[in-house]
Amino acid sequence: MRWALVKVCLAVTVMVVVAFAVPLGLVIKEMARDRAFSNAERTAAAIGPTLSITSDRDQLARALATAQTGDGDRMSVYVPAAGGNPAIRLGKQRVPDDKLTHITRATVQDVPGGSVWLQPIAVSTGKIAVVGVYVPEAEVTNGVATAWVVLGGVGIALIIGSVAVADRLGVRMVRPAARLAGAAHDLGEGKLGARVKEDGPSELRLAAAAFNAMADQVVQLLANERELAADLSHRLRTPLTVLRLNAASLGDGPAADQTRAAVEQLEREVDTIIRTAREAKPQTAPAGPGSGCDAAEVIRDRMAFWSALAEDEGRKVSVAGVDRPVRIPVVRGELVAALDALLGNVFRHTPEGTAFAVDVHSGEDAVIVLVSDAGPGIADPAAAMARGGGKGTGTVGGETVGSTGLGLDIVRRLAESTGGDVRIGASVLGGTEVRVWLQLDGHGAGQARRGRGRGRGRGRSGNGHRGRERRGLAPSFNRSRSLP
Repeated sequence: MRWALVKVCLAVTVMVVVAFAVPLGLVIKEMARDRAFSNAERTAAAIGPTLSITSDRDQLARALATAQTGDGDRMSVYVPAAGGNPAIRLGKQRVPDDKLTHITRATVQDVPGGSVWLQPIAVSTGKIAVVGVYVPEAEVTNGVATAWVVLGGVGIALIIGSVAVADRLGVRMVRPAARLAGAAHDLGEGKLGARVKEDGPSELRLAAAAFNAMADQVVQLLANERELAADLSHRLRTPLTVLRLNAASLGDGPAADQTRAAVEQLEREVDTIIRTAREAKPQTAPAGPGSGCDAAEVIRDRMAFWSALAEDEGRKVSVAGVDRPVRIPVVRGELVAALDALLGNVFRHTPEGTAFAVDVHSGEDAVIVLVSDAGPGIADPAAAMARGGGKGTGTVGGETVGSTGLGLDIVRRLAESTGGDVRIGASVLGGTEVRVWLQLDGHGAGQARRGRGRGRGRGRSGNGHRGRERRGLAPSFNRSRSLP
């Protein structure tokens, strides 16, 4: 586009320069010619009064010498013969006599090296004398070449200036267009945070505004899709967990075995559907300032849901740190799905009557959600974190033998979307503790990922605060957890 604008401006400017410069150059040449012959006419007129009163050769010679201008013998006088007197020829005659006798009006006669201005003047004898003024070719074209050079220089300067202006205007148009194209390319690659600065010409500003609005709409649609997937996960898996527990209490018999097998098959199918839905979605942009949800409110809501099942199984439940709002940059549906995945694993992989607790610890730059249980623990936390892998024993938020790893993968994605991570260790209840680190400012992604590789499977002594104290959040971990 930029070069196209330059070419258009170059063509237009060249046409304008040619349209004005060529006629102007011809006018300059004609003006120089008119100036030269006007001077010759004035010179010839200077001797006219003398010719009108006398035909004496000597007096005419003196008058001719006085009126002579320029270098060389330029003027000449021809007076035809009259009354027996011979013709008078003064000065250098450049035009033959036979042509001079027929001159009745001022005219120009071309001669070698230039032209002669011939001016007829009536004399006292009643004849027509002719005064000739020689005009060299150099005088006819005097100043024309200089004027043409100046005119050509002005035209070239105009062309160069127009090209420069067109290039700057092209840059002003091309840069916003290039940014718009780059943002569209990024958006097509799944970088949903791509936006365009609204500058440049009004049309491109409107296009940038429309693109930004479209990108915002795409992000909103994908966010709605993710919330729908998260809602689907907890809506399906929570009843499946209850159904699985109820099926386990059916006792022995073919009907009971078939029911349990059907529940397991249904659970595998649901896991496959949810996994496919999560893997098919492109990466969305992180939550912006002011977005997210209140983790304390979400945890209270989900614990109220799970407490009914916990009461049926005789499990003691403890919740701490949800007495005040805790804002996190996570969509509510995603947090609900992650909590349901962790709590559902507690019910699935620990015996009835096993106590569990959920704690929330908030700091200046991060929020930590702890899900702990009093179960047998995990022998291989790294295998439990591996999606679709590992055979572990026991546990809580980690899945064990036969697990798909989908639940912890949901939790891991949630934490990493904020720059945080997930770690598994020993809890103060004697079982497993899953720590979900949610970064508030989103700047700790690299450190969190490096730390996650070193922290997986690392046991914690006593209250498990050693790793947290390194993060500077130890004061927020002093809340006591008492089981009812």
